[in-house]
Amino acid sequence: MAVPPPRNDRLLDLALTRATRRHPAKRFLADRARAVTYGEAEQTVDRLAACLHDAGLRRGDRVLLFAPNRVEVPLAALAALRCDGVFVPVHPGTKVPKLRYLLADSGARALLVDPSTAAVAAAALAAVPEPPLVLRLDGDQPPEGVSSPPGSLTWADAVARDTPPPPRRAIDQDLAALFYTSGSRGQPKGVMLTHANLVHTSWSIGAYLENVPEDVILDALPLSFDYGFFQVLTALQVGATVLLEPGFTFPFPVLQRMQQEEVTGFPGVPTMFALLLGLAEPASVPLPRLRYLTNTADVLPPEHIRRLRALFPRARLYSMYGLTECTRVSYLPPEELDSRPTSVGRAIPNTEVWIARADGGHALPGEEGILQVRGAHVAAGYWRSPELTAARFRPGVLLGERVLDTGDRFVMDEEGYLYFRGRSDDILKCRGEKISPREIEAALVEHPAVAEAAVVGAPDPVLGQAIVAHLAPAPGGELALGELRAWCRQRLDATLLPQRFVVHAGPLPRNDNGKVDRVRLLQETADQP
Repeated sequence: MAVPPPRNDRLLDLALTRATRRHPAKRFLADRARAVTYGEAEQTVDRLAACLHDAGLRRGDRVLLFAPNRVEVPLAALAALRCDGVFVPVHPGTKVPKLRYLLADSGARALLVDPSTAAVAAAALAAVPEPPLVLRLDGDQPPEGVSSPPGSLTWADAVARDTPPPPRRAIDQDLAALFYTSGSRGQPKGVMLTHANLVHTSWSIGAYLENVPEDVILDALPLSFDYGFFQVLTALQVGATVLLEPGFTFPFPVLQRMQQEEVTGFPGVPTMFALLLGLAEPASVPLPRLRYLTNTADVLPPEHIRRLRALFPRARLYSMYGLTECTRVSYLPPEELDSRPTSVGRAIPNTEVWIARADGGHALPGEEGILQVRGAHVAAGYWRSPELTAARFRPGVLLGERVLDTGDRFVMDEEGYLYFRGRSDDILKCRGEKISPREIEAALVEHPAVAEAAVVGAPDPVLGQAIVAHLAPAPGGELALGELRAWCRQRLDATLLPQRFVVHAGPLPRNDNGKVDRVRLLQETADQP
């Protein structure tokens, strides 16, 4: 009798199996409508994997997850992995042209939709020559006015079959996920992450956050954003609980849920924290169990760091930096916030970073250059884009090794702490001087009436580029242009003074990942006289 091969503990979905063995009745995922325990999740993943396999999903096939933050999305991702497939999260606000592009580019064999995305999915699928299997989260009938695509089935039917999952063939080097970039600087690119990438990164994040099974993490970030999805993966490593929220547009109900559920971990991005700090009375909802907050996607202004620490004095605030191509690069230990308020920290566990000069050599402490990243979390490259992959994932010093060239400008101090200076393509040139928008933005958000600031360059026949500051006012704040100009003159060199201010009625526009949409701001700047 042949001896079956051992199960590969470095496959991501097996973290669910291990957590289920330890505490099957413990809550794993919960949204506003339902919750599932680890045991229920394991059973659902097995049954859905069997259904997908019976429907023809094979090793390496892609499953697009086109639904808002609800418990079925991570379960479908784990089911795709359990039958050797690849999951592809898609933002639920994606429009027809972009979804059509993602379906074609990924070559999806299955598509998960819910009532809020079904109409867009139906329109996009109408132009697809070979439509994928559609898995519907809408019960027995599709939403009114939306017909069921041929070959579609409901989630309830899919998980009702008591069929064992197919045997596994995958190893940890196999592709596990495609996370598409926001496309803010061109067509979205699919970043290829292997099982080894996902397992290593979720372990590393959990290690420095000191996650434990008792943690309850509030995830209001879109699951299409790698930072949002990794809240689930990090929880899996230790058996913690994740509460899914559809968004953070209305912070007060989210804070109330955090209080009721005794949340211990709250990941966010600067725009979310700006909304939170803009509440009239955020302190009226005390969160005594909150143990930590994390920030990424952009640098938190020092003023926001100060106010968040005052608002949540018992919570440790982790300022972090990452990008989709490796998920996470650095974190600042909370005890270093006072001495290094503008730093995004040092390399995460089992990661090596350095700053490269233009000639390729290592920059000295304090010398600006492009951040390079080496580690097991560095992605396998860009999906179906060998030229782009070669340009960004370059040969390293060691034979056969690849290093991620982030394209982001940094400075490193003598103790290895990193300071973000901006993207290479964010640099403005005004009066012949190279200008980094970040310094101007940091000065502007210190003004008590400014909630957010983003600086872009507008073509100018005399200046080359005029410095244009887009501002979102704080609640109840009034932004007088004369006062703003005086404020900037007191804090900025003459070369950094904005030529124009654009005051928005509400928050600055964001892309799907919650970052300020600079492409849209550039367009709005161009449209104004």
